[in-house]
Amino acid sequence: MIPVPPGVRVLIATRPVDFRKGADSLAALAKETLGQDPFGGAVLVFRSRRADRIKLLVWDGSGLVLVWKRLEQGVFKWPPITNGVMRLSPAQLAALVEGLDWSRVHVPRIARPQATR
Repeated sequence: MIPVPPGVRVLIATRPVDFRKGADSLAALAKETLGQDPFGGAVLVFRSRRADRIKLLVWDGSGLVLVWKRLEQGVFKWPPITNGVMRLSPAQLAALVEGLDWSRVHVPRIARPQATR
């Protein structure tokens, strides 16, 4: 798996997409249907209807990168099918791509430091 640095936004399209779509079609889908900028640096995650395939789309500064994976056995653990997008942490994305239950990955929430006088 390509490592995703901490702090990078990871967005999952919660509805399955036609897996014949390539990078340009998925970028258009992200912009038109999901309201997301495909050239903003976020990792956009798409699922197949059978839930055994995943596509990741990201703009790396010089072009669109499309990563495709199919599990040989089992299916990916996906969030419920709804309209819109869902945000995951890079650690949760790593678990998802490995075929693990991403919802069991603990993501600590650290409060922003407050300036003192």
